[in-house]
Amino acid sequence: MDSLYIYQNSYLVVFLFLLIGLLLPAVALGMGKLLRPSRPTEAKLTTYESGIDPFQDARVQFNVRYYLFALLFVIFDVETVFLYPWAVAYEKLGIFALIEMLIFVIMLMIGLIYAWKKKVLKWQ
Repeated sequence: MDSLYIYQNSYLVVFLFLLIGLLLPAVALGMGKLLRPSRPTEAKLTTYESGIDPFQDARVQFNVRYYLFALLFVIFDVETVFLYPWAVAYEKLGIFALIEMLIFVIMLMIGLIYAWKKKVLKWQ
């Protein structure tokens, strides 16, 4: 019976944090809407682009290569995120962690070589 009370108390704490996490932004935004002055004019409702009046359509088509480079950047950026905890805990994990990380890096290198062979990295 005592453990049931502990579990219910844990769920109560999670529920309270969830409730506070939802109510706090809602109350802050609601109070801001009530307290701020509202005087919309035509100038305030126009699009703002760094102080310059908009002169063309905002939808611009980008070259697909930008997305490919961004995707490759994200892949290798995530690699560094995985390498950091491995480097910190290397002494505790031993040779097993070294082998795992070598497999991980080799897989990423295979992907980089594949992209290089397909000429994805060449800007035309």
